[in-house]
Amino acid sequence: MQMHIKDNENQTKILFTDNTLIARKIDESIKIYKWDFLLPAFPKGSFLVGGYIRDLLLNRLNESLDVDIVVPRNAIKIGKNISRKFNGKYILLDKEREVVRIIFKSFSIDIAAQTSKLLNNDLFSRDFTINSIAFSFDSRTIIDPTNGINDINKSLLRTYSNKNILDDPLRILRCFRFKSEINFDIDLELLEFIKINKNTLNQVSYERIQYEIKRIINGTEALRVISTVNKLKIFSFLQSYENYFVNEINTMHRDIFQKEEIEKFLPIVFLNEILDLNAIKQLKFSRSVFLNSGLLMKWRSKLIKKSISHWTEMERFNLHKDLEDYLPAFISYLPKTFQLEWITRWRDMEDKLFHPSNLINGDNIKKYLPISDGPLLGSLLAYLSMELAYDRVLNFDDAIYKAKQWFKQNAPKCD
Repeated sequence: MQMHIKDNENQTKILFTDNTLIARKIDESIKIYKWDFLLPAFPKGSFLVGGYIRDLLLNRLNESLDVDIVVPRNAIKIGKNISRKFNGKYILLDKEREVVRIIFKSFSIDIAAQTSKLLNNDLFSRDFTINSIAFSFDSRTIIDPTNGINDINKSLLRTYSNKNILDDPLRILRCFRFKSEINFDIDLELLEFIKINKNTLNQVSYERIQYEIKRIINGTEALRVISTVNKLKIFSFLQSYENYFVNEINTMHRDIFQKEEIEKFLPIVFLNEILDLNAIKQLKFSRSVFLNSGLLMKWRSKLIKKSISHWTEMERFNLHKDLEDYLPAFISYLPKTFQLEWITRWRDMEDKLFHPSNLINGDNIKKYLPISDGPLLGSLLAYLSMELAYDRVLNFDDAIYKAKQWFKQNAPKCD
């Protein structure tokens, strides 16, 4: 059976208490998401495991499915056969453990060989109890030896054994990823274990760490999670927390941002909250992420030292030049009284300050002034751009007039 309750945020939540009903839901979902055609290709003794069942119970399944299947043996051979027969893209993930991935147009499926004679032993070794639930294709029944369904009902992240975390320390970050994505509470004993063993993350490749961080900062509860990550100093194996500035972003007024803005700009804010620039570089984030993070850190640091109300025209202009494309990320650091006005102006592509541009280029100026390419011309162009941003240049003729005045005052004097 299933029960409906109100959770902490007053949202209706379904509690599943009947494994027969859960098995029926799984069977129905396989047909709904149209991967039932694969079932005959799996041998007797195969099981659906992991995140698919969890997400089905949490109503989080979507069109891009990740399906995990455990087969008794010969996972590589089975994967190759499925790939050939059904025109899927075959990827060998782990030859030694026999783990393969088959990618289809609307879903992917991971196939792994059972690692012990009893399925329960496999389930006992998985990362969290909510991922340790299986569905038998043979008997159409649920196998849940770690009470994972009960933990899903309680919104609790728990591991069957702390040794499971040490077997793959990346699971430390996966814990925070699930917290960010599905807002489950972390078991206090597990949290204490993570605090003590966080530095085992240095055994994990930077590429895998980067992937989990991206999932964390893109989760719907990222704002809450980064606070815990910083308090536990999870990345102390990468960076020093001495003199590390943690801005809790308590002033963030999320309601003013549109959905696309939240998805595009807030993750870089969260990234800067948990990692310093050197750590971002070490973890091999893209060059664009590194550069944008650096600029955001630069201007946030300036904001800490001086209220935005006291910035000069030049400081404001340079800010908008540097962060034009990523300004909503910076806006999240501003006092609430500024945020709505700034995001409204940034959305207006005609706003000359928030989207600085040049009315005139260097070649035009050289037609009217005895000036060559170099720092002097660059300074003149910057001056004209700022004058345009503050509506003190009205048209091309006005720009040439101001350029001549500026040149007369700033050009080197000849004896």
